[in-house]
Amino acid sequence: MAPEIDNPKGKVGVLIPGLCGAVSTTFMAGVELVRRNIKKPYGSLTQMQTIRIGKRTEHRNPLIKDFVPLANLDDLVFGGWDIFDMNAYEGAKKAGVLRNEDLEKVKDFMETIHPMKGVFNQYYVKKLNGDYIKQWGSKLELANEVMEDIKEFKKESGVDRLVTVWAASTEIYIPPSEVHLSLENFERGLEENHKDISPSMIYAYAALKSGVPFINGAPGTTVDFPAMYELADKMHVPIAGKDFKTGQTLMKTIIAPGLKARMLGIDGWFSTNILGNRDGEVLDDPESFKSKETSKLSVLETILQPDMYPDLYGHLYHKVRINYYPPRGDNKEGWDNIDIFGWLGYPMQIKINFLCRDSILAAPVVLDLVLFMDLAQRAHLKGIQEWLSFYFKSPMVAPGLYPENDLFIQHTKLKNFLRYLMGEELITHLGVEYYDLR
Repeated sequence: MAPEIDNPKGKVGVLIPGLCGAVSTTFMAGVELVRRNIKKPYGSLTQMQTIRIGKRTEHRNPLIKDFVPLANLDDLVFGGWDIFDMNAYEGAKKAGVLRNEDLEKVKDFMETIHPMKGVFNQYYVKKLNGDYIKQWGSKLELANEVMEDIKEFKKESGVDRLVTVWAASTEIYIPPSEVHLSLENFERGLEENHKDISPSMIYAYAALKSGVPFINGAPGTTVDFPAMYELADKMHVPIAGKDFKTGQTLMKTIIAPGLKARMLGIDGWFSTNILGNRDGEVLDDPESFKSKETSKLSVLETILQPDMYPDLYGHLYHKVRINYYPPRGDNKEGWDNIDIFGWLGYPMQIKINFLCRDSILAAPVVLDLVLFMDLAQRAHLKGIQEWLSFYFKSPMVAPGLYPENDLFIQHTKLKNFLRYLMGEELITHLGVEYYDLR
């Protein structure tokens, strides 16, 4: 049976740690430009993609936003936290992603968005040093302050529901430890200021404790460990993550499935990037890069399944590099060299040069995730939302499962889940109903 979905009436608050960063300001300004009918929401499945219902001969292909009961863009209200004291317009100017001619059209709107003081400790992000921060007491006190912020924002903005999106910088790599294994351990760790509890975890705990869905857009250990699973289950709240899939990894999840489908082998895949935004500066620190590297490296292994295909992928050498290069700003350039082989082992090469814009690719991902997580909340779903794997480099899955990173399988999974929510027949693409095969 399809779950019962509450009506999307009322306003939806979007709370963002990292409110004045490049991704967040590009997302908010873009939504407002769309709401004012100045721009189109290119890149957004929820706004522009159709979904097939029934047989191909029936020609039923509604837009996703007309098929499932999503919140309207006009109902989104923005807020959040940052470690720098500036409004969203100033943040967007500093990020330098949007052209002035576009940003100025929504200046009046962006200037009204001002962050609450953020939770920050430079131990977790070595390359940043913000001064618009909450004073450190115990980490439990900080979590309580964030919960109070959430409560006040909901009251002052008049929103009916909330979704939280982590869009702040990549923290240092923190492998799960004893403090993450249960909610009891984690709450004791908050009281004792345990070093393995980062600011992003404090936000995630505060959001879930407040009954607010949480999306992790960065590669850090934030909401993907047993204590958070337990809390999400207890509070009946959906969670999703991690690490928005935008540039180079997006290409990998498109190219690698195609090579595997044709049983073409891969000897090596070398990836390097240059970018000059705040993300690039943060990732210049080896400890923060370790979080990103772990996220990026896992993609190929789960797609190619070297244990099943040792002759083709058992000796794959996969190298990832990210280089901070300020002149590029948010305009990232990624190079991939792929050494492949085919019939009789004869070698070939593929080279990709992707000149992309990180925040332009990420903004529609944020929009879709916000709308889909609000839908999940109204459908009374809880815990990991694997159907949203399409949007992440390191999709969260139930313990014991491997993540599905093939973009095309992820896309099919997402659309079939929407059909399931609406009580429609799932589509297998088998197609035997159109032919007399016997």
